[in-house]
Amino acid sequence: MIRLSVFTVCTPDLTPEQVIHAAHAAGIDGIEWRYAGIPADAMEEAPSFWRHNRCSITPGTDAQQLSQLRELSQQHQVQSIALVPYLKCGDLDAAQQAFATGQQLGVSMMRVGVPWYDGTHHIDELQQEAVRYLSAIQDMAMTYGIKALIETHHGSIAPSASRAMRLIDGLNPQHVGVLYDPGNMVHEGFENYRMGIELLGPYLAHVHVKNAAWRQQDGQWQCQWAPLHEGIVPWEAILNILLENGYDGYLGIEDFSGQWASAELLQQFASTFRSFIQSPKLEANS
Repeated sequence: MIRLSVFTVCTPDLTPEQVIHAAHAAGIDGIEWRYAGIPADAMEEAPSFWRHNRCSITPGTDAQQLSQLRELSQQHQVQSIALVPYLKCGDLDAAQQAFATGQQLGVSMMRVGVPWYDGTHHIDELQQEAVRYLSAIQDMAMTYGIKALIETHHGSIAPSASRAMRLIDGLNPQHVGVLYDPGNMVHEGFENYRMGIELLGPYLAHVHVKNAAWRQQDGQWQCQWAPLHEGIVPWEAILNILLENGYDGYLGIEDFSGQWASAELLQQFASTFRSFIQSPKLEANS
């Protein structure tokens, strides 16, 4: 059964405690915690996705606070499903520290790093670096009981499902998987959705939900974030493909359009995607 979750990067105006209440009120089943600090010079700024994000868990948060957050989630029947740090490929110390935090929160998944591609290093060099790192990450994932995820992300060496598979093929899908993000693939990495989902097979561990569109501005084409129902990604069709391929994980909202305040965003997401999931066409494939 497909369930819904929220990645707290897109709820920057809420505190962790408030997002638990908001998720419960919207009928959302899981939370993916943004794991990053707030820069000192951003503390007086208005809440924002990547700087003053009040809904983040800060590295170094003590065990008591993590335990309290875990208990509050359980009380509201909202599962902490993932920790989402911003790890650099090759930094195993930071990865181990994040795994330990994820274990304290009781998560089952954690995003790990892959190299970015800017043309200054040959792709073969970056590929080898990533494969070595992910092999060591697999060992950590086994130790901590948390599946490590690489994300299909523009600007990285894994912008598509097929490129992600080049990095993890041969690793154990019980311990290493892919966070599939079609919204990112509007920017870079588009390939046939059905083919990509079929290629991932047992490595498909999680799906992020957002949208984007190409627009012409000052004579130049630019890719910009868009509301869920206005972008290029055909979400109802993708849900159909996911169900046809036996996907029974989470759909995690990560909307950057700024169209709604956080609590309203969660309500809109839950309402829209539950109607998709419960449509006759999709139910026939579930």
